[in-house]
Amino acid sequence: MTADVRDILDIERPMTPEISRESFLVTKKRNFERTKGPSKRPEGMHREVFALLYNDNKDAPPLLPTDTALGIGSGYKQVKARLGMKKVRKWEWAPFTNLARTDGAVFHHWRRLSDEPKEYPFAKFNKHLQIPEYTLAEYNAHLQTNPQKWTKEQTDHLFDLAKRFDLRFIIMADRWDRTQYGIKTVEDLKERYYEIIGLLSKSKAGTAGNDKKPFVFDIEHERRRKEQLKKLFERTSQQVKEEQNLLNELRKIEARKKERERKTQDLQKLISQADQQGDAAANAQSARKYEKKLHKKKLHHTPRPSKVDSVVNAIEIGGSGIKFADLRGSGVSLRSQKMKLPANIGQRKVKALEQAIQEFKVDPSPPPTEEICNSFNDLRSDMVLLCELRTALSTCVYELESLKHQYEAACPGKSLNIPASLIQSSQFKAEPTESNAASSSTV
Repeated sequence: MTADVRDILDIERPMTPEISRESFLVTKKRNFERTKGPSKRPEGMHREVFALLYNDNKDAPPLLPTDTALGIGSGYKQVKARLGMKKVRKWEWAPFTNLARTDGAVFHHWRRLSDEPKEYPFAKFNKHLQIPEYTLAEYNAHLQTNPQKWTKEQTDHLFDLAKRFDLRFIIMADRWDRTQYGIKTVEDLKERYYEIIGLLSKSKAGTAGNDKKPFVFDIEHERRRKEQLKKLFERTSQQVKEEQNLLNELRKIEARKKERERKTQDLQKLISQADQQGDAAANAQSARKYEKKLHKKKLHHTPRPSKVDSVVNAIEIGGSGIKFADLRGSGVSLRSQKMKLPANIGQRKVKALEQAIQEFKVDPSPPPTEEICNSFNDLRSDMVLLCELRTALSTCVYELESLKHQYEAACPGKSLNIPASLIQSSQFKAEPTESNAASSSTV
């Protein structure tokens, strides 16, 4: 290309030496000698380690160990097969018979003289099924049926086909003699065959080899199955697409339903957390207000903000027992899921509920009948409410004691009397009420 451009632009080009065979070989030889220079030992590598990488001829090390590299033998290239050093074993054209054949045919094949004659190895693949047989007396005693359906000649022909074709009922139905014995379907042949097998096994019950349970063929089920398969096979492409669209819509509906349930659970958790935070903030705010008023009026008895009301309001708002989920969804569900605690219950309530169950000696996992499920859920809801009321009562008693000490400190020589009934109720360990006892006895 460069020479053509120079010729077009009329530019002189430098003289290049003429390429000849001698010059080409000389340049190739020089390049080869330059590339095959002595390899240098890398810095930091010991001389002994570098000597293991190459041998005296500076060849690359082999990827796999060989006997030539290790110096053990002469290598694989020099090994030659030594043929004709031993005598060839003699063979003969020997006859053999197939034990699976009943006609006594004799065949021939090559066999070594040193080998002993053995059974034909392919005879085991020609074994036939053992079809039971019956006599005329057995047929008259046990196997007779409606002559309009099956006669003895038809039954004999059926068992003859079963022996010939090894219970291949499709072939038996094809080879059935329709001109002499009428038309019979595959289901009819199966029903009659298995019916006779069952009757013969019943008549021979107790004998050796007849302990197996007979197979019962349901002809109506087989016909319905084939009819359904035929309808499924004869569906058009439009029907297949419509069914696939319905399945896709069903998956979408189930996915949307799960998403709504997840959002509902998240919303319930947020609401419960907000209620708890609001109750805590209200309690803290009321406590701060009370401290300010108490600091301003040390010597004057003023009505304090009722913390009992705040505790009771907190119980009424967010602590009135447990609200169990109502399982009304599509699909199969266990009734024991009704007794599962909701996810929005805190760990403190769960621990308090477990302690109350142990205290009242109630079975924590009763049998999930409908009546027991409802009673057990009501009982646990009452237990949670009872624990919250106990906590509120102990809080109120503690506040009364602190107010009593504050009053006595502010007014020396005077004391505040707390009703004995309130003190006894604070020390009272609640026993199960009649309704709770009835629920626990039901559970």
